[in-house]
Amino acid sequence: MKLKQLLLLAVATVCLFGCKEQPTTIQTNVQHPDWTANAVIYEVNVRQYTPEGTFAALEQHLDRLGEIGIDILWLMPIHPIGVEDRKGELGSYYSVKDYYGINPEFGDLDSFRHFLGVAHEKGFKVILDWVANHTSRDAAWVSEHPDWYHKDSLGNIATLYDWTDTSHLNYENKELWGAMIDAMKYWVDMGVDGFRCDVAAEVPVAFWDECTSQLRDAKSDIYFLAEAEKADLQLNAFDSYYPWNQMNQWYALAEGKITADSLANFYVDYEKNSRMPVNTIPMNFTSNHDQNSWSGTDREKYGEAFKQFAVLSFMVPGMPMIYSGQETSLDHRLEFFVKDRIDWTKDEDSMKEFYKDLIKVRDAHACLWAQPWGGTMAILPSDHPDQIFTFEREAEGDLCLAMFNFSNETITFKVDNHLATKDNEFTLPSHGYHIIFSIGDCFGNCDESEIDVSDTNAVEAKPKN
Repeated sequence: MKLKQLLLLAVATVCLFGCKEQPTTIQTNVQHPDWTANAVIYEVNVRQYTPEGTFAALEQHLDRLGEIGIDILWLMPIHPIGVEDRKGELGSYYSVKDYYGINPEFGDLDSFRHFLGVAHEKGFKVILDWVANHTSRDAAWVSEHPDWYHKDSLGNIATLYDWTDTSHLNYENKELWGAMIDAMKYWVDMGVDGFRCDVAAEVPVAFWDECTSQLRDAKSDIYFLAEAEKADLQLNAFDSYYPWNQMNQWYALAEGKITADSLANFYVDYEKNSRMPVNTIPMNFTSNHDQNSWSGTDREKYGEAFKQFAVLSFMVPGMPMIYSGQETSLDHRLEFFVKDRIDWTKDEDSMKEFYKDLIKVRDAHACLWAQPWGGTMAILPSDHPDQIFTFEREAEGDLCLAMFNFSNETITFKVDNHLATKDNEFTLPSHGYHIIFSIGDCFGNCDESEIDVSDTNAVEAKPKN
């Protein structure tokens, strides 16, 4: 199977959903680190992770996370939290008092250095959650550099939205740019591998372009994730972004507000509607700290289909993310401003093995990797478009055909024009998924009698760095 053939199929698929004028392709200028190709990211809520809530206690979980197959540890903000106008007993991680300090809840600088060293020895990359849009109300900069902040109508330092425990930074002052970049360089020099940048779209694109350029000069294989879905941020600055619109589509589908063909059309139209550069990397998630605490658990949001959507997050182009506790059937909204904890003794849905198997199959198949290494997604029509969502991806001769039944009943359906297998009729149970690879592998609700693979000569996927 040649990539050219699959691209022609993708064009044909677009026409099946309505031949619309296609946008001029925009290519990202960011060169992604090689280690992101098949990486899986894991968000760590240090406060709630263990009874102690410390870096030292977190270290005891690294072997378990390594066994699952996690590659990148994203630590929620590790810095001291402001006291003035603090929310709750312990405050919000995102009300940063000192960009150079360590939250004493978690330990001290030496304990962080130790954690970082151990994580690196075990093969993990570690990225920090960085809050560049605002500081706490009592950060040193508030008194030392009040001109670095927005002012309200009364001339007082302003907040943004209902974040009353924060002070809104003003990037019209270029002195702030240098101070912020210097603070980030401090952690890069210490050895961190990148940053997840909070509310990145609230900070000017020009700052991020300058910031990421300087930090890449200091560390060429650094990784940047934007908590935003803004095309301009992905052109020169960020490797990855939050696909919020995709998340909302998944929620709507799980709730029965839209059908599978609506999701297919969303993906067909995504590049035109978002103007997102080609080869930038969406971070695909079913939950994160905000969604879990404020919107609901996996079962609340996806019902009985929660595993199906987790599989989808690994199959569509991008980098999959797992939030703390999802691998132990977390069915609890973690409190945000006070001490709460994850119960690691429960795994009623065998989620550890589920994610372990899911990561293993993604590692083995280059077609599922992030762009530009992995395959593009060619949406395929079925004879049950309201219930069945299907697509194909190809890379290095490895083809995968992914099929999802988003209905509450067993469906037998036909899919034509695919290339991974010679079969065209399949059966999936309620909320089922069936992933067929051209080299003969299958993942999910597989009936071996249905699988007659193509004659594709696949290239074996390379192991993780």
